[in-house]
Amino acid sequence: MAKKSKGNRIQVILECTEHKDSGLSGTSRYMTYKNRKNTTERIELKKYNPIMKKVTVHKEIK
Repeated sequence: MAKKSKGNRIQVILECTEHKDSGLSGTSRYMTYKNRKNTTERIELKKYNPIMKKVTVHKEIK
């Protein structure tokens, strides 16, 4: 069960940007937390994509 709080930390989903353009099936997504007070814009992190077998840029989706 998810924790319901009105704090500054929210859960976000990161999705691979290169995977969408490659045309391969499946998606590479990660879940993480960010502080919405300190980081108001969408985040980008380099994460491992197991389908493409390399490290790629993952952007926050809504």
